[in-house]
Amino acid sequence: MKLTEKLGLAALHRLDPETAHALSIKALKAGLAPAPGPVTSQRLQTKIAGLDLPNPVGLAAGFDKNGEVLGPLSRAGFGFIEVGAVTPRPQPGNPRPRLFRLTEDQAAINRFGFNNEGMEAMARRLAARPRDAVIGLNLGANKDSDDRPGDFAKVLAHCGAHLDFATVNVSSPNTEKLRDLQGKAALSALLSGVIETRNTLMRPLPVFLKIAPDLTEDELRDIAEVAHESGVDAVIASNTTLSRDGLRSAHRDEAGGLSGAPLFEKSTRVLARFSHLTDGQIPLIGVGGISTAEQAYAKICAGASAVQFYTAMVFGGISLAAEIARGLDDLLARDGFETVAQAVGSKRQDWI
Repeated sequence: MKLTEKLGLAALHRLDPETAHALSIKALKAGLAPAPGPVTSQRLQTKIAGLDLPNPVGLAAGFDKNGEVLGPLSRAGFGFIEVGAVTPRPQPGNPRPRLFRLTEDQAAINRFGFNNEGMEAMARRLAARPRDAVIGLNLGANKDSDDRPGDFAKVLAHCGAHLDFATVNVSSPNTEKLRDLQGKAALSALLSGVIETRNTLMRPLPVFLKIAPDLTEDELRDIAEVAHESGVDAVIASNTTLSRDGLRSAHRDEAGGLSGAPLFEKSTRVLARFSHLTDGQIPLIGVGGISTAEQAYAKICAGASAVQFYTAMVFGGISLAAEIARGLDDLLARDGFETVAQAVGSKRQDWI
C-alpha cells in the first residue's frame, strides 16, 4: 500500500463508516485510486461458468451498490466485479446508523437492507460499462414486495443485456424473511423463474446463487440438490453471518450481518462442505474473511474456482486486489500448479 492510500484510509477511519464509504466512491470517481489494470498471468487466468477471468480475485457485491464506479473498479486489479444488490424499485434501506466498523476484529457489521437506486438507474450505468471487464449484478427484492421471487426475475430482465453474470441473493440477513427463500421448495421456484427469464435473453448469461454461512448440514444438502436440479452455473459461499463468536469490539452486539476476518473459517468450511456435497460438479466462488493471498489460496484449495472480498478493503485499501492476485500467483508457482484449476479442491478434506 502506498503512503497516499495509507493516509487516505487513516482519514476515512476518523469518519463514521457509511460517510467514509460514500467518500471512497467519490475518490474513485475522481481517479484517486491505484489503477494497475487486471493483474494476470498464465497461472492466474481462470475460466468459471463460461467466463474468462484474467485472475480469480473478484470484488464482492455491496461496495458499489449502484454501479457508480465501474470504470475505476475495472482498472483496480480485480479479475471480475459484482455490483448491487439492486431491487426493482429504489428503496432507502434501514435507518442509520446501519454500518459499524469493528477495528479490533478486522470486521464490519451492516444492516443496510438493500438500500439502492433501483434497476432503472443501474441499467443506465451498466449500459455505459467498460466492455473489457467481467461485471455481474447481485439481484435483490424490495422489502415491501408482494412477489419477492418475481422481483429477482424482473431485475434480471431489465439489466441482463448489460451483464456478464447475475447473482440471486437470498442470503442477506438484513431484509426480513429473505433467508426463508433458501428453503428447498421456495428456492426451487425462485430459481426456476430466474432461469426462465435468463433463457429469454439473446445470449448465454451465467446465473449464480449466493448462500448464507449459517446453514445446517440438512439445509446445505437441500440447497445443493436444488442448485443441481435448477441448473445454476455457480454458487457463492458465503454471505455475511449472524454469529458473533469471539468478537471483541464494542459494536459486536449490533444487529446485522458480520463480515471480515471472523467469517473466514466458518465460510471456508461451508464452502468445502458444499464442494463435497456436489462432488465438485458446481463451480464455487469463495467469499468471507479474505484479506491475504494465503487466505484466497486456502479458499481455492478448499474447493473455490474463484474468490471475492470486500470488507478487507476497509482496513487494507483497494490496492489489496492487485496484491492478493500477485501473491496468489506466487503461491500457485510455489506448489507447482500451472493453473488455478489444478489447485481447486486440492485440500478440501482439511476443511470438512
